[in-house]
Amino acid sequence: MIWTNDPNRLMLVAASAAAYGLVCLLPYLRARRKRLAAVRSKAEAEAATSPGWIVAYASQTGNAEELASQTVATLRLAGIPAQLSELSDLHAEDLQRAERVLFLVSTYGEGDAPDAGAAFAGRLMTTQLPLPQLHYAVLALGDSAYQQFCGFGRALDGWLQAQGAHSLFPRIDVDRSADAAIGQWRQQLSHLAGTSDAPDWSAPAYQPWTLSARRLLNPGSAGAPVYHLELAPPGPLPDWQSGDLVQISAPSEADRPREYSIASIPADGRAHLLVRLHSHADGSHGVASGWLTQQAQVGQMVSLRLRAHRRFRLEDNAGRRLILVGNGSGIAGLRGHLRARAQAGQGGNWLLFGERNSAHDFHYREELQALRQAGLLEFDMAWSRDGGAARYVQDLLPAHADKLRSWVADGAAIYVCGSLDGMAAGVDAALANVLGHAALDALAAAGRYRRDVY
Repeated sequence: MIWTNDPNRLMLVAASAAAYGLVCLLPYLRARRKRLAAVRSKAEAEAATSPGWIVAYASQTGNAEELASQTVATLRLAGIPAQLSELSDLHAEDLQRAERVLFLVSTYGEGDAPDAGAAFAGRLMTTQLPLPQLHYAVLALGDSAYQQFCGFGRALDGWLQAQGAHSLFPRIDVDRSADAAIGQWRQQLSHLAGTSDAPDWSAPAYQPWTLSARRLLNPGSAGAPVYHLELAPPGPLPDWQSGDLVQISAPSEADRPREYSIASIPADGRAHLLVRLHSHADGSHGVASGWLTQQAQVGQMVSLRLRAHRRFRLEDNAGRRLILVGNGSGIAGLRGHLRARAQAGQGGNWLLFGERNSAHDFHYREELQALRQAGLLEFDMAWSRDGGAARYVQDLLPAHADKLRSWVADGAAIYVCGSLDGMAAGVDAALANVLGHAALDALAAAGRYRRDVY
């Protein structure tokens, strides 16, 4: 072998050696990838033939989903294979093959299935499906303020019993995420799994945020007062996404937190809320709304924690056009999305909004008009006390049917935020009439029809 001190020739030799090594390495890497893929495929095939446990959730604001994730973590800690699934992703064959399914479901409005469970309810709970091999349990989340408390969980439990399924333990009903009821579920789960070494199920602690600003948005309105609130955290600004919520614990009812849509993004430096003052027939105010808008002083501490609301985040819809529909204080959740889009310089936003009077109830008028002038927003308004053909926001949809169909055909996503009574059902019916029931169901299944209603 002839050695040389010529730098150019040495570099050539080194390059040749590297190229040879790469040529040898690539087949090895390809073979390794194939072996690993084969191992994964075998494991997936074995998992498919073994039903294991299924933990199915139907969540509207994220509580059931979070508890379902904690349930899966507990099972896996005990060495039990468990599959996490949104309820509407389950089909008849899944239930017929499974031996154990744990259902964690919320209720939408007066006894209806939440959006994440509507397809399951329509597809399976209207049929007969013998399930004599199935053992199950139901955690039903709800709010006792509604007549049909935990209505969907109760209906699901009844349907499963009618199909011959066997309950592992009696259904547990949870009122406003009550710790005691969730503790019962965890205790039963630990007994089934044979372990008490479960992951920490405690929710994030409340923190003392400062009420930094408050102003009345609708002076002179015939409706109830609506206030814009700004809250600052005690330390570094935490992260959240548009569509997320806050939970606020009022001093007189610390065990019954209230949830509000966040009307801002982290770049704003504070969490913005819209709070409508609720008044009872006797003239007294709602506990949380009265405290936040009338009793708490600017500069006072407010017990608050952030809550991810994955079903109302933009996520896969971030690159789509957005059709934003709402009324009243529902502009809060929609404003969060608009501010996120404006920060990104992203247009393709169409707001359809309804309130009482244009003169008094056009919340964030200047801000919305500025977005329109910048080419980032189109909006149409319905005023119930100003007359005109479109008096409510649901009346705007048939009036703009062609545009609605065009935007949806172009891939737009629909977000609805506001009151459950009247608006949500009216908007849903109007969308179904314009787009067709099957098309609307398909949008919901694809995550392109999302709602935050209360």
